[in-house]
Amino acid sequence: MNRFKIPTPLRRRFEIGLRAQVAIALAVISAGPASGSSSLPRRVSRADLCVTEGAIDELPGSNRLIVDSPKMRAYVNARPVQSIDARFAYLGATSHDVPLGSGTMRRQFGLKLRAQDACNLVYAMWRIEPESKLVVSVKENPGQHLSAECGNRGYVNIKPQRSAPAPRLRPGEVHTLRAEMMPTTMNIYIDETLAWQGPLSPDVLKWDERVGIRSDNVRVQFDLTAAIAEHSGSENCRAEPADAE
Repeated sequence: MNRFKIPTPLRRRFEIGLRAQVAIALAVISAGPASGSSSLPRRVSRADLCVTEGAIDELPGSNRLIVDSPKMRAYVNARPVQSIDARFAYLGATSHDVPLGSGTMRRQFGLKLRAQDACNLVYAMWRIEPESKLVVSVKENPGQHLSAECGNRGYVNIKPQRSAPAPRLRPGEVHTLRAEMMPTTMNIYIDETLAWQGPLSPDVLKWDERVGIRSDNVRVQFDLTAAIAEHSGSENCRAEPADAE
């Protein structure tokens, strides 16, 4: 697999910004997680991830991760408090494109939040092409649990109570995408600006608290930070793809 390097000035910005993100995460945790358990924000390594589709590589000598697969799906293989932070450099398109299950061609990178299984989950996706847009979707298929059962059915975009336009991503730029789950709402931040805030249904709030990431047809180099509860442990990595869309 080809390795992609970010120029030194961008790399310095990346590292400085990551330290700021960790400080923010610490402030959030000191306020007290919703679950009431002690949690520590930390960088997520490749070993912490269960990759269910595509591939994620770890750059030598660091926890920095890189994706060059047309489709990537992964989740943090522990039970974190409901927050995840991705600081990423967008490197452009993959060497070849793969359409979504609906046949739509799209470039996007985003976060998975609350996943009961492959048929019932929440995504916050930063769409890059053909339109720059932050979209939060619920995929809900009661009684179905495997991708073979639900395919790409059941997606509904959630209308936000508050929102702000997503900036247009250009190759080489570094940005942050952060999600925070509150008791009844979800907040999504782009570069520390609230970009989306909206409600979640009671049924969704009962789903698994696991968080993860997803990409389609983009190359990205990134760091993840998540507040992982003490004694959360990890579970067996399940090979079932995250979803078919």
